[in-house]
Amino acid sequence: MKTINKTFSETLREASDFVVGVVRHGMRRLGRMSWQSLLALCVMLALLLTILPLALTLFVIFLLAKLVIGAFGVQHSHKRRMPEPQDTMHGGAQ
Repeated sequence: MKTINKTFSETLREASDFVVGVVRHGMRRLGRMSWQSLLALCVMLALLLTILPLALTLFVIFLLAKLVIGAFGVQHSHKRRMPEPQDTMHGGAQ
């Protein structure tokens, strides 16, 4: 029967074995790739590492700017509610 109570060192050992297995699998897979596939992978990884943080940073900057402008900026004028038009199709006022 398998125990569910593990020590911290056993948990770390399991996690490190898993990471080592994933890295070994990745290295074997990279070794089998053609140079064209490897080049495409490198380009895609470079785009992901440069454009994604830039997009997230710009999103946060514009969101903060919108919040600051909304908090300290323009005073919103409330429009007065227009009276509802009278129904003239059925004989005027009710």
